[in-house]
Amino acid sequence: MKIELAESYGFCFGVKRAIKIAEENRNSATYGPLIHNANEIDRLKNDFNVALSENLDTFKAGETAVIRTHGIPKQELTLLHERHVNVVDATCPYVTKPQQICEEMSAQGYDIVIFGDEAHPEIKGVKSYAKDNVYVVNSPDEIDALRLREKVATVAQTTRKVEEYQQIVGKLMATHKEVRVFNTICNATFDNQDAVRKLAQQADVMIVIGGKNSSNTKQLHSIAQEFCPESYHIESQEDLQPEWFSGKIFCGISAGASTPDWIINQVIEKIRSITV
Repeated sequence: MKIELAESYGFCFGVKRAIKIAEENRNSATYGPLIHNANEIDRLKNDFNVALSENLDTFKAGETAVIRTHGIPKQELTLLHERHVNVVDATCPYVTKPQQICEEMSAQGYDIVIFGDEAHPEIKGVKSYAKDNVYVVNSPDEIDALRLREKVATVAQTTRKVEEYQQIVGKLMATHKEVRVFNTICNATFDNQDAVRKLAQQADVMIVIGGKNSSNTKQLHSIAQEFCPESYHIESQEDLQPEWFSGKIFCGISAGASTPDWIINQVIEKIRSITV
């Protein structure tokens, strides 16, 4: 069986940067999962003694807190500094951008509309930088229920589909006098989505590798399924099922932005052993 990787996949700039930062800060702890990949988090713990804490109160003065790639709410960052915790910020620069936009536009009197998942840590952080009148929507229909003023600014979660963001923007522009649109979907997301779309049209089975709670991996899997119904989202080689490959001749592989090469290589080797 032919096995082919997407032209663009796996670790993005922000994730590579965050892992390097974590590795350089041995014996520290990340506040929240550094990235959405449990296997890589385990590697950092085992090889570099970088722990994981979900509780802000566990960090004491003089200790090192590495901020996750998704960022954290502004008030929590302020609190860490006030407690004299050594803060090492590994927030992805592509996430810092919508944080800054929300802060600036809010200060200028704009209502803020954020396209994304309100429960996602990235959006929790981004939302916290707006003063008042900030709303999170997941579809154009949700805009109807908002009481927006005339001046609106909009940003998107970095890992969302651009086509869906265009629908949000179109709805806002049709109903409001002044709309400031900021494209905050990151380049790596564009590239990975375009690549999986292209590959899925050729493959008869697609494997998309990434954490089950990884937003960008879920998006890749969703796109793959549009063109290749037999597309599967896995976290590691352990999730592979031999029956997925029965009668198949072309397996395409993509991976989310938090998926390291060593996991991807393990998956490829396991598929080869299954299909021999």
